[in-house]
Amino acid sequence: MICMFAVLCYPLYLTGVSGADGLVSVIEGDSITLKPRVADIQKNMLSYKFGAEGALIALRDGNHSSVNYDVSERFKGRLHLDQTGALTISDSKTTDSGLYELNIIGGREDQVKTFWVTIYPRLPAPAIIRNCPQYSSSSISEHSEVSRCVLLCSVLNVSIVSLSWYKGNSLLSSISVSDLSSSISLHLEVEYQDKNTYSCVVNNTISNQTTHLDINTLCQPCDESLCCGSVEGVMRLVISALVGMAAAAFVVEDIRSRKGEQDSREETRC
Repeated sequence: MICMFAVLCYPLYLTGVSGADGLVSVIEGDSITLKPRVADIQKNMLSYKFGAEGALIALRDGNHSSVNYDVSERFKGRLHLDQTGALTISDSKTTDSGLYELNIIGGREDQVKTFWVTIYPRLPAPAIIRNCPQYSSSSISEHSEVSRCVLLCSVLNVSIVSLSWYKGNSLLSSISVSDLSSSISLHLEVEYQDKNTYSCVVNNTISNQTTHLDINTLCQPCDESLCCGSVEGVMRLVISALVGMAAAAFVVEDIRSRKGEQDSREETRC
């Protein structure tokens, strides 16, 4: 198996939408098909159970098949049990992850087959921004001739993923998280005139998302302090304008209030 990115290559049995007994992994929204792979299964009674408590979700007895929704209606409208004994779960959700047990009753002997299903959430595309360092007024001169562009690749609200920078097909750096709902970032420094291709990749066991770096757009040659300062300057102007408007409104309201008090005193005298 040839892979563009080595860290994204995984055994093929993990990436399909159906699986034999054992591990089944798909991306949220894909369908899952659990196959018993037992000869002459049409003559047997079948039952599928889900979770540690073994809640019954599908049953076939002879030619009669039924699906149950007694797991908080978790699977309502998404289960299909065919004549081969295969159970399909459509529009998979991350809450469908867990242990599935198939009981086959009849034939030479009863059988129990188990499937461990993992539903991975769809990954967001990484975001690449120019990382502007914070300069104090005394240090601006020290950075007046910055020759490198500092970039930050980030991805939010992910779990059990790796975030990597690539130069062409070569891995430059990588970071991994195993926590739930984490946000991760990874820096990269490039020359302004760099003609190489760079990309930021986020991946889990079965999928990945890639964002390619556009150096010409993000890395215009300039003094970092001035580039960032222009943004900070605009923000200061906006904040100053808002403060000024609030102060003006306060003064107008104060004048109206005083005028009202003066008119009241004059009416009282009269």
